[in-house]
Amino acid sequence: MESFKKYGFIILIAGGILAALIFYSLNVPRSREANFIERGLMTAFAPLLKPAAQVSGFFEDAWDGYISLLDEHRENLRLREEIRGLNARIAAGNEALQANERLTRLLDMKGAVKAPTLAASVVGEDMSSWFRTMVIDQGSSSGIREGMAVIAADGVAGQIVKVAPATSRVLLMTDHASGIAAVIQRSRARGVVKGKGEGLCALEFTTREEDVKVGDVVISSGIGGIFPKGLPIGEVTMVKRGDYGIFQTVTIRPAVNFAHLEEVLVVLRGGYE
Repeated sequence: MESFKKYGFIILIAGGILAALIFYSLNVPRSREANFIERGLMTAFAPLLKPAAQVSGFFEDAWDGYISLLDEHRENLRLREEIRGLNARIAAGNEALQANERLTRLLDMKGAVKAPTLAASVVGEDMSSWFRTMVIDQGSSSGIREGMAVIAADGVAGQIVKVAPATSRVLLMTDHASGIAAVIQRSRARGVVKGKGEGLCALEFTTREEDVKVGDVVISSGIGGIFPKGLPIGEVTMVKRGDYGIFQTVTIRPAVNFAHLEEVLVVLRGGYE
């Protein structure tokens, strides 16, 4: 406080002189040459002007950079949305292409079956350790009855076991309760395909004398009238003839991949009233 009282008057005088000089310089005509006072002021303030300009330039560059970053961020967000849209369209296109391929193969199977059929989509499944079933989106309102055969693009899938107005449950051929009359395509050896679980089946009641080899194709025999004759069932993967007994053990890998099954055909004949 004492320092301010001591030097306050001098500071006020210096400030007044500086303000007067600045006012004077601002009102000097542009065409007139600077006098010694103006040149003195310019010389005195020159060291301060460059740092001030640099500071001003720094903040100006920083502001421009901030605006540029905002623009780039907005552009990145827009591009990301466009990429998401493109990826969604590509995924939809791939899905449509795969669906078209599946349905084309199913149509080929439909043409090979000499009986009326109804297409259905798989909407549920039960692959527990005890049962191998799936649910389709067609039922009694579409003419489906229990006991009707169900086939896929690659061959036999199973049989209708329960029917509701809008849905039906299909017992898959890999279930232990399933049984399909079959024949070895090459040798015409007969038997019954029974489910073994774990995605496999067995050809039972085939005598030891019958000609069965690994790699043989198994097809439906048509006996019983449930499954049309000649539909692919699977391929023989193991043949075992024991020392005793009249039958041989034959393991079959189904032609249908049930884990990827999405569409089927129901053969609209037979069944139980």
